Amino acid sequence: MWKTLLISFAAMFLAELGDKTQLMVLALSAKSGTPFAVFLGAAAALVAATALATVVGFVFAKALPKNVIEVAAGVLFIGIGAFIIYGQLRG
Repeated sequence: MWKTLLISFAAMFLAELGDKTQLMVLALSAKSGTPFAVFLGAAAALVAATALATVVGFVFAKALPKNVIEVAAGVLFIGIGAFIIYGQLRG
């Protein structure tokens, strides 16, 4: 269990460094002057999104083979990235 916890923490921490959410939190904290409220709101949103993903992943794991879930997650990740790049290029 501890190994899974540490791997999950490290993966999320590294993935979130410098992403759009972190930059938004930085800007909102600077603009609002209430960093604690920004922290609580952002932390609650991350917990809610992570809880949803965890539950969905657990349910999918009961119904689908692990490799299907991993491939689907990879395809969605690439697809969303392509969609964002396409949107940026179109202006």
